[in-house]
Amino acid sequence: MTSKVNPVYKSINKPLTVWGVERRLFFLAMIMGSATFTCFSSLLGAILMFLALYLCARHATRNDHQILRILMNSSRFRPQYDPLKRELYRLEHVRRDQAFADR
Repeated sequence: MTSKVNPVYKSINKPLTVWGVERRLFFLAMIMGSATFTCFSSLLGAILMFLALYLCARHATRNDHQILRILMNSSRFRPQYDPLKRELYRLEHVRRDQAFADR
């Protein structure tokens, strides 16, 4: 039995980036920058917003280029364990003299 070898190209596994940032995060940074300009009529504010979001997106892309996919899919799956989620439980206060009287 012979095994079949199929070529795999590097470009298939490369993330699609714009200026070193995953393209959806880059688009989000641009939209938020333009929304800041529209809402506040401040070009400096829009540029600062875009730069701040761009740098955060670049950092996220450099560390893990699949982070956006993970964040989008995380809402679909039920968490196994969430330490911040508390179940409600009933507290019952027993007075000391009642506890001794029941004995």
